[in-house]
Amino acid sequence: MRYFIVDDDRASRMMLKNIITEGDLGVVIGEAESGAKGLKSIITMHPDVVLIDFLMPELDGIETIEYLKKEGFEGQFIMISQVVNKDMVAEAYEKGVEFFINKPINRVEVQSILKRTAEQYKLKDSLQAIQESLTKIGLGTIKRKVTVKETVLSILNDMGVIGEAGSDDIVAIIEFLMNQTDKTAQLPPLKDLYEAIAMKGESANVDIAKESKAIEQRIRRTIQAAINNLASLGAIDYTNPEFEYYAPRYFDFQEVRNHMIMIEEGRNDQAKYKINIRKFLQVLYVETMKKFSHS
Repeated sequence: MRYFIVDDDRASRMMLKNIITEGDLGVVIGEAESGAKGLKSIITMHPDVVLIDFLMPELDGIETIEYLKKEGFEGQFIMISQVVNKDMVAEAYEKGVEFFINKPINRVEVQSILKRTAEQYKLKDSLQAIQESLTKIGLGTIKRKVTVKETVLSILNDMGVIGEAGSDDIVAIIEFLMNQTDKTAQLPPLKDLYEAIAMKGESANVDIAKESKAIEQRIRRTIQAAINNLASLGAIDYTNPEFEYYAPRYFDFQEVRNHMIMIEEGRNDQAKYKINIRKFLQVLYVETMKKFSHS
């Protein structure tokens, strides 16, 4: 991944650059101390991701993003800000910001967000390549069938959790279910699914019980992240298409609503959330089957 950093604070630019290079997350191809000074370089160099501060002299982050988009820039944006309020976040998402990094900068948060952004970028790039290849060969010739993995990752990408560790476990479970000869709409016991995926691991000496528990915890954290993302979208815009589609189907909507209230009130009581893994996997499995039945 190729990054460009725009921030009027030199220390912040250095910190972000160090996190990217030391974490082997990509390469920083340029930086600027203001939006106005970074415009020409960004348009010329075409970075994959622009890390951009919200409050800057001359052009602020939102104004810079608007200008770049008018000039045809198609990279991704991650907003950096010390002051975050509902209206600012809403405007930023409307302008195309993918994620927020809070100041003071936290290494773990930055690494997590950049890894997630990279996964989204790779998936979009892959899907775009598929669409282009289908366009080239024409509608009347051989059509490449989308895989189960690509189908599931597309859905997880919509929920903003494609970079979470548990996303691989979720894909493995749906692939396992789709490969069964005798398919039914109902899931087997979750314990059986975890053990089946654990036994397919690379190590022959894996502790099945221990790995099954680890799989459950990774999936639980991924679903929690999905609730967090969708609730954040819903708190900003109740008509957001991802929120409208996924929140009532994949989750106990009252839990999503409770989380939205906590966000609006500035609270963070994640320990109180109920995670219904079975419902999430059940809906994902049925939706994947429907997509394949119509393909």
